[in-house]
Amino acid sequence: MEVESQQQQPPATKNQISKHLRWFLMALNFAIMVIGTTGGPLLLRLYFLKGGSRKWLSSWLETGGWPLLFIPLAISYAHRRGGGGPTKLYLMTPPLFLACTVLGLLVGLDDFLYAYGMSCLPVSTASILVSTHLGFTALFAFLIVKQKFTSFSTNAVVLLSIGAVILGLHASGDRPKGESNTLYYLGFAMTLAAAMLYGVVLPLVELTYAKAKQVVSYTLVMEMQLVMGFFATVFCTVGMLVNKDFQAIPKEARDFGLGEVRYYVLLVWSALMWQFFYLGTVGAIFYGSALLAGIIIAAMIPVTEVLAVILFHEPFSGGKGVALALALWGFASYFYGELQESKKKKPAVEPGFLDSVDD
Repeated sequence: MEVESQQQQPPATKNQISKHLRWFLMALNFAIMVIGTTGGPLLLRLYFLKGGSRKWLSSWLETGGWPLLFIPLAISYAHRRGGGGPTKLYLMTPPLFLACTVLGLLVGLDDFLYAYGMSCLPVSTASILVSTHLGFTALFAFLIVKQKFTSFSTNAVVLLSIGAVILGLHASGDRPKGESNTLYYLGFAMTLAAAMLYGVVLPLVELTYAKAKQVVSYTLVMEMQLVMGFFATVFCTVGMLVNKDFQAIPKEARDFGLGEVRYYVLLVWSALMWQFFYLGTVGAIFYGSALLAGIIIAAMIPVTEVLAVILFHEPFSGGKGVALALALWGFASYFYGELQESKKKKPAVEPGFLDSVDD
């Protein structure tokens, strides 16, 4: 979930590439992002539906695939080195590393809150609740980075809040079979808390970009994501150690509803799906725009909802339908407002392929 925070900052490099190559790279990154956006939540919920119960383990999976970022970073390093002259192995400065460490720990906490909520709620309900992060983002961006509050963002906050209240009032028809009201509302609160914390992290990352005192290139963005993912994973690893999740994994695998082998396959694919989302979002923002990436993510909410209903036979009540409509209305209002604001500002540069000014 943390890489979406990079939607707040425009790229600071420029390197001309062919129009066809740029469109291909944009499409590739959008495809990766879409797969991760829909696949991550569905696999996480499948883990809990088939007998999984380790919340720290499931939160660990959300960022545990961070080493995959070494692949594009290695390609970028080879590209820069091929340009001749001395080349830095990494671009991140110590102050930026420290800032990303703190952000990573916050992301780790957010991962746990989200995983806990997903253990109690249907995917369709959780997806709608997570969509409220836009409202929280607008609020905390106003407080932290003094972002202008428009009528569109205010409208989005109101609509998303009403949608969350409607979901809460219809808990009896949405609660998974055999689950108590107390556990359902705890998951409800945890998911909302995850959305709120996510709304705090976004402006903090934007503030980190502004205070970086160096060119924020695509390579640097990936380095930041790698550090954030590493420390988020460390945070969840500590939780797993305290909760004795590592000792419980073999037994949970043997008792898993889909079988022991598929249990481990599911864990691996969950980690891959979340990294698809993170890496795809970074690329989509860089080759396209933050607004376009956000619209694609928003458009995936109904897709995830439909897949959850089909694959998991989740109930889709009228109250949930109203909440979804309000969420999409809120998204549309928020991004329409962002589009109107962006028309007032001319971008300084265009995004490019690999950074020619990274070193």
